[in-house]
Amino acid sequence: MIFNVTILGSSSATPGWGRGLPAQVVNFNEQLYLIDCGEGTQMQIQKFGVKASRIRHILISHLHGDHYLGLVGLLSSMSLQGRTQPIDLYAPRELAEILTVQFRCMAIVLHFPLNFHPLDMQAPAVIIDNETITVSTLPLVHRLPVVGFLFREKAKPRNLIKEKLPADLPFEHLQALKRGEDVVWQQKTLAADDYTQSPKLPRSYAYCSDTLYHEPVIEWAKGVNLLYHEATFADDMAARAQETHHSTARQAATIAQKAAVGQLLLGHFSVRYREIDVLLKEAREIFPHTLAAVDGAVFQIG
Repeated sequence: MIFNVTILGSSSATPGWGRGLPAQVVNFNEQLYLIDCGEGTQMQIQKFGVKASRIRHILISHLHGDHYLGLVGLLSSMSLQGRTQPIDLYAPRELAEILTVQFRCMAIVLHFPLNFHPLDMQAPAVIIDNETITVSTLPLVHRLPVVGFLFREKAKPRNLIKEKLPADLPFEHLQALKRGEDVVWQQKTLAADDYTQSPKLPRSYAYCSDTLYHEPVIEWAKGVNLLYHEATFADDMAARAQETHHSTARQAATIAQKAAVGQLLLGHFSVRYREIDVLLKEAREIFPHTLAAVDGAVFQIG
């Protein structure tokens, strides 16, 4: 089952050096989740071959312009292209008013349902819960209220070892074995461990947008396969990071190390860095399994 993330924009505040504004697409089994939507996101979607028609959910972490100013254009284009499938939009409550004003002033009429779900920016919450995945939030620390997003694949049932199973075993017994339960059939106990195999471990992805170093992230993202964490500045700009409520690459790596994640993905780079080698170097000194977000790159989760 597909589980990956495509980077559409890895810059912060302003685009530069070939890096677009914050946006990325999580693909879970061909269901696409757009996280943040900076200016120019729809151009990046076209450039990198993302199928906009498959975007079913849009998640906006906060209301700084570099994270949402591309949204109206994207929604308008989707409507012009004949979209009828609904979109669920998860965002700070104030975005509903912003969209209403912009749609009215621009005479935009969407030809598909836009279901708005206001986020609780003060407390953790589960915002999506379906048969295969959950998405939850965690409040972060920035100049505006902001949340991170955590995608967790749901555990799959155990796999039956078909060649070992009695040919006439009832369906309800098969289901019980897949749940890990022993069953009795024809006066014989069939142990789940003997007739099934453990499934692959569920995969997980955490997205931490603009934030100061924030230790609650450690427990929230504990053991995830891939953690995306902003790394706006290098360590020599730690004072500036503190002033603007951002993180350094070293701080992002410290979070990753303490959370024992599989891999760390740095992003949200300041345009002061044409090359980001210094950020990677600083992070890898603490957490070697660190990668850098590159526009258009696709990162596998798990």
